[in-house]
Amino acid sequence: MTVVAGRPSLVIDPAYDSPEYRSTSTRAPKQPLIMMPPGMIDADGPVLGEGRVRPEDSDLTRRHGGDPIGERINVGGRLLASDGHPIAGQLVELWQCNAAGRYRHVVDQHRAPLDPNFTGAGRCISGPDGSYRFVTIKPGAYPWGNHPNAWRPCHIHFSVFGRLFTERLVTQMYFPGDPLLEYDPIFNSVRDERARGRLISSFDWSTTEEEWALGYRFDIVVGGHLATPIEDPA
Repeated sequence: MTVVAGRPSLVIDPAYDSPEYRSTSTRAPKQPLIMMPPGMIDADGPVLGEGRVRPEDSDLTRRHGGDPIGERINVGGRLLASDGHPIAGQLVELWQCNAAGRYRHVVDQHRAPLDPNFTGAGRCISGPDGSYRFVTIKPGAYPWGNHPNAWRPCHIHFSVFGRLFTERLVTQMYFPGDPLLEYDPIFNSVRDERARGRLISSFDWSTTEEEWALGYRFDIVVGGHLATPIEDPA
């Protein structure tokens, strides 16, 4: 629960065990959390080294011999602290399915084609103003078997780090106007309507490129009452 000016605010993060999202019943912890030794949680980080992240890692359309199938998009925004200040020099990771709605993963056996020119993962380092940007393909919707006729909305997964190693946030970005959002138990496990809205990207004309790609903006806030929703921190 986020606390604002000493008062509890609305709960913005989904519970570990959300009944409508059936697989959380097996994933949610059943035992009390284990406290980490102070020396580990006080360390700054992550200590990754910028040399390990190449500029081409942020372009998911240029990893193979040909162009991937689907609608090319630019996805970018800013990584921000709870006070609105930019978080620079931090790792931003992205992963997603392809335009047909299939992940390149052995567990995904959805009857949709794999794209030989699309792996579906990228990373970059946030700039001095907290900015990040990826070039990718708009992901497709896919069935996930949670309930009858269950389909996941189009979405992109993000992992980011704040100013400390313990400030990791894993979330999902959705697209505006997706009709599947109102039926999705994962999206709706965020109980605060305003917080759910912060999971939806906005169309960005400034990063839309003529005859190349549409642009979408998705700012990610780590901590505070305007935080991008994550797992329940309790």
